[in-house]
Amino acid sequence: EVQLVESGGGSVQAGGSLKLSCTVSGVIADDSAVAWYHAAPGKECKLVSSIKSDGSTYYVESVKGRFTISQDTAMNMNTVYLQMNSLKPEDTGLYYCATGLFATIAGTCPGIGYWGRGTLVTVSA
Repeated sequence: EVQLVESGGGSVQAGGSLKLSCTVSGVIADDSAVAWYHAAPGKECKLVSSIKSDGSTYYVESVKGRFTISQDTAMNMNTVYLQMNSLKPEDTGLYYCATGLFATIAGTCPGIGYWGRGTLVTVSA
């Protein structure tokens, strides 16, 4: 059974930093990417960043230069991190990680594929 567990959310002031973790366990395709999605209050859930097994990464324009995605694979587990710096109030919301053939459903998270339950980030002005 594939399981994803997010952690690391919290409350910070604008300009602060948080490091999110997503632990992926279970058997999935070796080339499955892991992605982080952001569900801001009242807005569509959107892809923020992703990393493939070959290390290639993607960032949405709004987080480039502020967020860094990385991964650490060991045994049968894969941990993907999202280092979030220079946080802004608009970064507030639930952050989900996903893998497999993931996608949102009508702009909502969690969607299809394998998803965690999310971790809450609150950034105050």
